[in-house]
Amino acid sequence: MAAPGQNLAVVVHRAGDLRLENRPIPEPGPNEVLLRMHSVGICGSDVHYWQNGRIGDFVVKDPMVLGHEASGTVIKVGPGVTHLKPGDRVAIEPGVPREMDEFCKTGRYNLSPTIFFCATPPDDGNLCRYYKHSASYCYKLPDNVTFEEGALIEPLSVGIHACKRAGVTLGSKVFVSGSGPIGLVNVLVAKMMGAAAVVITDISASRLQKAKEVGADFTIQVKNETPQEVASKVESLLGCMPEITVECTGVQACIQAGIYATRSGGTLVLVGLGPEMVTVPIVNAAVREVDIRGIFRYCNTWPVAIALLASKRINVKPLVTHRFPLEKALEAFETTKRGEGVKVMLKCDPTDHSP
Repeated sequence: MAAPGQNLAVVVHRAGDLRLENRPIPEPGPNEVLLRMHSVGICGSDVHYWQNGRIGDFVVKDPMVLGHEASGTVIKVGPGVTHLKPGDRVAIEPGVPREMDEFCKTGRYNLSPTIFFCATPPDDGNLCRYYKHSASYCYKLPDNVTFEEGALIEPLSVGIHACKRAGVTLGSKVFVSGSGPIGLVNVLVAKMMGAAAVVITDISASRLQKAKEVGADFTIQVKNETPQEVASKVESLLGCMPEITVECTGVQACIQAGIYATRSGGTLVLVGLGPEMVTVPIVNAAVREVDIRGIFRYCNTWPVAIALLASKRINVKPLVTHRFPLEKALEAFETTKRGEGVKVMLKCDPTDHSP
C-alpha cells in the first residue's frame, strides 16, 4: 500500500489491464491549482476504456489515469490564480479548451476539437490522490454541498445539457430511454425544469425502482417488445405521445423506439453512444418533423448545477450506492462492470472518507 504522501493513481495500460500505481505529485503551473482529490465517481466510459482500450476514435496508446467525475480541495495555487486559495473545496469540470477557437467564441467550447478532457486519450484523468487542473474550470463548492454532490455535477451536467437541448419546459411530457446514471439525472433535471410527466424504460427492475425514487412518474420494464410496442406503451401511460424523448442507451432498438414514440413536431435527443452506424426509421422522423439532436458532454453547466444543489432544488445523493477507498479501486471497477447499484464512488483522501 502506498504511503499517504505518494500519489496513488488508477491507470489503464491497455484493454483489460488496470493498475494502481504511484505517480509523481504534479506542480501547478500558471493559472492552475493542485488538488487533493476527495471523491471520484466511476463512469461507464472509464469501464469501457478498461475493458476495450478505446471508445470510437479515442484509443489508449499510453498508460492513462482514469476518472473525470470529481471533487477535491485546493492545496496549492499556481501563478495568476486569484479566485481560489488553499483550503477551498471545488468541483472539477473535466473539459478545458486549449485554444480560443470559433467554438469557444460562441460559448460552445465542448465542441472545440483540441479540448483537454480528463480520461480521454491521451489526457490523464483525476482518479488519484493529487491532481492539477486549470483553475478556471474548478468551481468553489458552498459549505452545504458535499464533495460527493460536487463529483456528481459531472453526470448531472449531461442531464442539464440534454434537457436544455431538448427544450424541456413547463408541462412537457418526456420519455427517457434507459435508467442508468445518465437516464436518472435526465429524470431529475426534466422534473426540475417543469416536466409534467416523465416515463422511463429499462430492462432492469432495480434501476426502474431507483428512477421512481428520483421522480419518474411511470416506468416500463422492457422485455422483448418491438420498438413500436414500446412506443405505444409510452403513449398509453402518458395519455399522449411525448413531445420530448431523451435516449440514454445508444442501443439501436431504443433509438428506433425513441423515434416512433416522439410526438410529431417533437424532439429526440441522443445522449447514449453506441455503434457508429445504426439503422433507424429516419423517414418516419422526417415526415413527422421530429427533430433529432445530439449532445456532446456539456458546456456552461457547473455554475447552474452548483446553484441547484446549494438551494436544494435537486437531490443527487440517492444516486451513490457504493463507496470504496482508492486502494480498492480494482474491486470498485469490478462492481461497476457487473452493473451493481447506480453510482460507485471512490474516496481518494485516506484521512477523510465522508460524503
